[in-house]
Amino acid sequence: MSKGTCLVWLRHDLRLADQPALTAALRRGGPVIPVFIWSPADHGDWAPGGASRWWLHHSLAAFAAELDRHGSRLVIRHGECLAELLTLARETGAEAVYWNRCYEPAITTRDTQIKAQLRAAGLAALSFNSALLHEPWTVANQSGKPFQVFTPFWRHCLTMPEPETPLPAPKHLPTPGHWPKSLALAALQLKPRPDWAGGLHTAWTPGETGAQAALRRFCADAFSGYTENRNRPDLTGTSRLSPHLHFGELSPRQVWHALKATGAVDARLASWRDSQFVAELGWREFAHHLLHHFPHTPTEPLRAEFKHFPWQDDAAALRAWQRGQTGYPLVDAGMRELWATGWMHNRVRMVVASFLVKDLRMPWQAGARWFWDTLVDADLASNTLGWQWTSGCGADAAPYFRVFNPVSQGEKFDPHGDYVRQWCPELARLPAAWIHQPAKAPANVLASAGVKLGINYPEPIVNHATAREVALEAYASIKGKRGP
Repeated sequence: MSKGTCLVWLRHDLRLADQPALTAALRRGGPVIPVFIWSPADHGDWAPGGASRWWLHHSLAAFAAELDRHGSRLVIRHGECLAELLTLARETGAEAVYWNRCYEPAITTRDTQIKAQLRAAGLAALSFNSALLHEPWTVANQSGKPFQVFTPFWRHCLTMPEPETPLPAPKHLPTPGHWPKSLALAALQLKPRPDWAGGLHTAWTPGETGAQAALRRFCADAFSGYTENRNRPDLTGTSRLSPHLHFGELSPRQVWHALKATGAVDARLASWRDSQFVAELGWREFAHHLLHHFPHTPTEPLRAEFKHFPWQDDAAALRAWQRGQTGYPLVDAGMRELWATGWMHNRVRMVVASFLVKDLRMPWQAGARWFWDTLVDADLASNTLGWQWTSGCGADAAPYFRVFNPVSQGEKFDPHGDYVRQWCPELARLPAAWIHQPAKAPANVLASAGVKLGINYPEPIVNHATAREVALEAYASIKGKRGP
């Protein structure tokens, strides 16, 4: 005898394959109703930003279409999650609510309360892991405490049982005799108005099908050269899987086993597990580990002495950085790529972050907020780790005195200037010798290239060498300080 209806509450798990909550609901027996509830207020200070909302709209559309092909449908609601789930349970006679876990602090607190209240209302409420290889509370050092350095963390993870084989997508989803009412996706108003996202449309294909295609491309083309090419923004050397992973269109288990099937494509590696890309999966795990154990870090430094750091408040400089008008081509190219596509190459992310917090001495939180609103892969754990790492105030952080030189970084990682030419077309005719430092180019070179500093391309807003010295002096002023 099959059991009653089960609601599968969807969040960052918009896929059918390797979907633990959905699989458990199917094994339970009875009708399954997939549900998405738009409730940005439940995210506290970290409601999805503009680029994330754009992606979410298209990911939901793709997922709804896939459900339709499987004879099911997506029920969309807008409101407080507990109230909507209880209402849906009454409307459908559902006996259970299953979901996959999220790990942001506000959402974790909310989900714990929801689980308790659903059970108090007589419903079976179960949650599952679909987003991580290892959940944060399952990894600890020999003292039983959280890791704060990546290498021992990941070394320990690699000794743990291998992630299980991904679950297959169901061939059919049992449906209820009567479907509850659903909002139209457009009613959520997730797409920006006016729609500034033309570049996002060109750059991305949200949804499970797009995610699987991106994974296949990476395994076939870029994985073998990842170690050498991952730092080159002028090459297609990275996976670009981060937004698909964030929205759960792809699971880390699927990535792990796809890489395993690809094998040791680099003869210098003893195993595919030694690939730098596998370590990048580890960094994603480490970010969630840190956020779980140190939930204050999205807004506060992990290293308490940085509460005393003399940050600057310069709205004009911040705006120039946001708009890609700093006068440093690699920085400007990165910020323009971000605005146009909702993504930025990881090496360039480190350079633009260093420029903001060290050359401009602006607080890292300002950069984290801008990335949160403009990145299609805006993930609270990874965004926090990245900004605290660059700022020198987090776990396993780059030391504050490591100040990226935007000129030498450009010359090393964009040696021909192709990346800068793509995103700063006003500099396209400059020769490679000068494209990363137009302010030092001879007047005749600038004239020949049609570059007019201060007119069609800005003068540098700071002197890097001077700014570096000022930043190091500021850092010296907080050494040895503790807490507030």
